[in-house]
Amino acid sequence: MLKKQSAGLVLWGAILFVAWNALLLLFFWTRPVPSRLPSDSALDDDPTRLTREVIRLAEDTEVELERQRGLLQQIWEYSVRRGQRWRGPTAVPPVPPRGPVTLPPAVIPVLVIACDRSTVRRCLDKLLHYRPSAERFPIIVSQDCGHEETAQVIASYGSAITHIRQPDLSTIAVPPDHRKFQGYYKIARHYRWALGQVFHKFKFPAVVVVEDDLEVAPDFFEYFQATYPLLRADPSLWCVSAWNDNGKEQMVDSSKPELLYRTDFFPGLGWLLLAELWAELEPKWPKAFWDDWMRRPEQRQGRACLRPEISRTMTFGRKGHLKFIKLNQHFVPFTQLNLSYLRQEAYDRDFLARVYGAPLLQVEKVRTSERNELGEVRVQYTSRDSFKAFAKALGVMDDLKSGVPRAGYRGIVSFLFRGRRVHLAPPQTWEGYDPSWN
Repeated sequence: MLKKQSAGLVLWGAILFVAWNALLLLFFWTRPVPSRLPSDSALDDDPTRLTREVIRLAEDTEVELERQRGLLQQIWEYSVRRGQRWRGPTAVPPVPPRGPVTLPPAVIPVLVIACDRSTVRRCLDKLLHYRPSAERFPIIVSQDCGHEETAQVIASYGSAITHIRQPDLSTIAVPPDHRKFQGYYKIARHYRWALGQVFHKFKFPAVVVVEDDLEVAPDFFEYFQATYPLLRADPSLWCVSAWNDNGKEQMVDSSKPELLYRTDFFPGLGWLLLAELWAELEPKWPKAFWDDWMRRPEQRQGRACLRPEISRTMTFGRKGHLKFIKLNQHFVPFTQLNLSYLRQEAYDRDFLARVYGAPLLQVEKVRTSERNELGEVRVQYTSRDSFKAFAKALGVMDDLKSGVPRAGYRGIVSFLFRGRRVHLAPPQTWEGYDPSWN
């Protein structure tokens, strides 16, 4: 009897499925056609018109297919429920769950690298103001330099933070031509010691690293709490950064503060690091210029970082382009968003289709706002010199580290120029970065 009922259910589902496909075909067969097809001359005047028609048809198809998938899901769920009722109770009923099983949020400390800036108070005040939980986000301030005024400022926060001090303040022997870079050697030594304390002494699974002249956004902690599981689950990622090197106010879409990107460039200035990666980096940690060292291809090994459209950190007291980076002011509930689009397979498919599906435009036409009706566009470079020239003309950072442009992914740098999205990109046949491009 059960077999007959199950077979009837399957037959009923199959009939529904076939009927739905017939309706789907009927939908497209009976679609009203345009009253007049565009002439050849019209297509010549607007070569994107045919593309738009194809895209529109594809979008309609996706809508109908999505409805079809929904119906199939309903058929499946219905068959499962019916099957469960027909089977009757099992010999040993399952033990009812005691409640939803949820893992506690990870404890992610914030490591503040400090030296001789008493203005560290500004950084700490913002961290403490926006911190949602002292238990989940303990703050550790690691101080180098032995500067007493700064030490007193840090100590004034009492038990709200943990204050540790770099014990080795000695002068470092450096090559004669690096004497003016003594400070960079001390910074690299301090970073190694401080990160060692976080992972070896305190034994935390991850850490967010900021420097003492950074101010954080209202959703700084929310951002890292949401991206931490993705970083841990996706082996193609090796860090999460709160910084966009091209994040000046006129170059970001302020209406979309939730936008996140993959990048091949290590941004720094507020970044999340896993203990597993530190175990990989620590034995070969450089004596100086640690951030440039992190940007070398051999360290990254093909892995990417995440970065936001609008920065979650902002420097104060620094000169140059750093002081013009826009700090996000709108809280984005990242932990409630679906961030699976950032996984490599999905991201590469969608991002590359978007970039190389955009109309190709010359730099001067972008600069003079010609063909605004095209929406987002692509500007192509084919050499180191053309990248630098085009980047400078469009206002983005033009320096390269081992061939990787700042904020770039697969050689592509995306930004806003006079309100329009522009992708500065290599040819679609791009085969990888050229380390000689510096």
